[in-house]
Amino acid sequence: MSLASTALLSPPVLCFGLGALASALRSNLRIPAPVFDAVSIYLLLAIGLKGGAELAESRWSDFAAPAIAGLALGIVIPLWCFIALRRLAGFGTADAASLAAHYGSVSAVTFIAVINYLERAGTSHEGFMTAVLALMEAPAIVVAFLLARMAGGPGGSSHSGLGAALREVVSAKSFLLLMGGLVIGGIIGKAGLAPVRPFFGDLFLGFLCLFLLELGIVAAQKADEAWQAGPRLLAFAIAAPIVNGSLGLLAGHMAGLSEGGAVVLATLAASASYIAAPAAVRLALPEANAAYSLAASLAITFPFNVVIGIPLYAALAQGLYG
Repeated sequence: MSLASTALLSPPVLCFGLGALASALRSNLRIPAPVFDAVSIYLLLAIGLKGGAELAESRWSDFAAPAIAGLALGIVIPLWCFIALRRLAGFGTADAASLAAHYGSVSAVTFIAVINYLERAGTSHEGFMTAVLALMEAPAIVVAFLLARMAGGPGGSSHSGLGAALREVVSAKSFLLLMGGLVIGGIIGKAGLAPVRPFFGDLFLGFLCLFLLELGIVAAQKADEAWQAGPRLLAFAIAAPIVNGSLGLLAGHMAGLSEGGAVVLATLAASASYIAAPAAVRLALPEANAAYSLAASLAITFPFNVVIGIPLYAALAQGLYG
């Protein structure tokens, strides 16, 4: 119960719930779009800077195995998701590939949520996990697109769709801010980061609360689309993070991560992208139903991970690490 309460009673999660309640009550509560964009820029740059500063003090030998584990997950997860969605759930090639891309990629906001959870629980983790997050964004999109081509799906006649999708990922705000923050943090180190720590550190949780307040509103609005998709999508959106989180936990343990680091990798594996992946998939697989992937990742999997998934992965890690 302590693991669950740590997640449920945290200010960001409660703010997410407030946003969902506001949507259910048809309130006019919204975070203005320019403010929401500014907050998202702040959060992504902040985790990039902190991760880069930590990475600068880490040995590359310690980072290599977790990086390989993250890349491997980015290949294995979309592969099994695509097969399961095609053969068990009966989705078409384009929709299965789209969902596989979203669930093989990662959510930076879910990453922030697990970092906040571990800090509240007093559990340490490797600082270079932000770099692993950045590495895991693109591979699944490539794998899903190739699977669609091999299955004779749409957009499989040329490489232009894949190239455009990769350019979309690399030029996306989330990727640029994470990678840019990592590079800057790596150059300046912890000493150089100290002067701006009051802004990028002390205020971080407050900005996260505002972000999740708006995200709760958006997720509740997408819930109707998830229900309309039927039980097969609902079942996948809940089963996938459990399976992927378990794979991530085992991969983290095998890569030599600490218990906290393994929880972070499990959460990354269990998360589903709803920022970078939708834009890339729109270019690579234009015939896919975007509502399926966005509703599943944002309205079902994200709340599941924040409320239930992260405490579950932490509990499994305690059992695995003893």
